[in-house]
Amino acid sequence: MKATARREGRTLKHTVQVRDHQLTVDEPYDVGGDDTGPDPLELLAVSLASCTAITMEMYATRKGWDVGHVEVDVEYTPADRGCPTKFQLVMRLPDDLPEDQVERLRVIAAKCPVHRALDGEVMFQERIERVHLAA
Repeated sequence: MKATARREGRTLKHTVQVRDHQLTVDEPYDVGGDDTGPDPLELLAVSLASCTAITMEMYATRKGWDVGHVEVDVEYTPADRGCPTKFQLVMRLPDDLPEDQVERLRVIAAKCPVHRALDGEVMFQERIERVHLAA
């Protein structure tokens, strides 16, 4: 999996390339951006919300369950000194869904790949490559 971010002009706006898709990432006005897209931390919440919903829906499909409308809200509080990063997830499912299916979907939601990545040990390998840019 690879994503590449390239700055546009002299702004904080970046175009991010993922496979054949492009996303715009920017910062809000109050920190010097043009607010033309979500900021990187917002994309982290987007990743968790969408992955959770998709994981529950895929599981339900495999089980042959018609779960109907699934909605996931994620509120994200970045870590402060001495405090952990906090994610609050609210998963909305139809009220007529059987309780056993609701409970199983709650368990499965925590197994989405993004949740597992955030919950597990993370390692970074970083390097700088210097390139000559033509004028």
